[in-house]
Amino acid sequence: MSTFTLDTSTSRANPTPVRGKRTTVPAIRARKVGFTTADPIVMLTAYTMRMAQLLDPHCDLLLVGDSLGQVIYGLPSTVPVTLEMMCNHGAAVVRGSWHALVAVDMPFGSYEGSPEQAFASAARIMKETGCAAVKLEGGEAMAATIDFLSKRGVPVIGHVGLTPQAVNQLGGYGARGRSDAEAAHILSDARAVADAGAFCIVAEGIVETIAEELTDALAIPVIGIGASARCDGQVLVTEDMLGLFERTPRFVKRYDDLAARVTDAAATYAGEVKARAFPTPDQTYPPKP
Repeated sequence: MSTFTLDTSTSRANPTPVRGKRTTVPAIRARKVGFTTADPIVMLTAYTMRMAQLLDPHCDLLLVGDSLGQVIYGLPSTVPVTLEMMCNHGAAVVRGSWHALVAVDMPFGSYEGSPEQAFASAARIMKETGCAAVKLEGGEAMAATIDFLSKRGVPVIGHVGLTPQAVNQLGGYGARGRSDAEAAHILSDARAVADAGAFCIVAEGIVETIAEELTDALAIPVIGIGASARCDGQVLVTEDMLGLFERTPRFVKRYDDLAARVTDAAATYAGEVKARAFPTPDQTYPPKP
């Protein structure tokens, strides 16, 4: 029913109940009826309490992605991300949201060993964060694990196509599905994930026609990232779409240039400090009369 909102009169993140009902797994699944989604699903990544607060009113899902390894920690890939990182950031995002369904990525090495290992990791994530779902990468190879989790009360989002945790095996982040064999494999993976019980699926970095075929073929929602506008929803890394990094992947549209705005603000602040123009009487405390 509620989590937290910002109360600037007391602190930057004082927990205050907000009226409203959080989006549920069945509600997301029900957005697709008869292989069609009339109201596309809006999904963005969030890693911090404050970003979650800002994004929450506009999103159906907030994904605490393992992309935080690169975005927050400056790691070369998502592979080094730990379960502890995901739990800490997931809890912050849950605290900062009240409307969106929050899903947390399962990091590399936390679920591939066995369904039992996956359940232990997922249970820890859900207990420590309060999230409603987990996301894991992989297709047919992960079907048994998805089935195991789903039957034990863990809602799962699948992830096929370009799977960043497999970057070392894939040899990079290029688009997938360019050959007939690879396209067929992606479709097979997606069907296996859906049949295993995932309630929706992320399709990343795949040829547009494959994304459209996949969307039309699956009864569960398909959320695209570098896929097709015809998918049942879309997700982006928030910092990419806000223009906080110099490099923007091909599939990202920049909706702002926050890097330039932050740089300008910092430069203005630095100039005022050096000129002793800040702080002014408006930012200081005079003695009591």
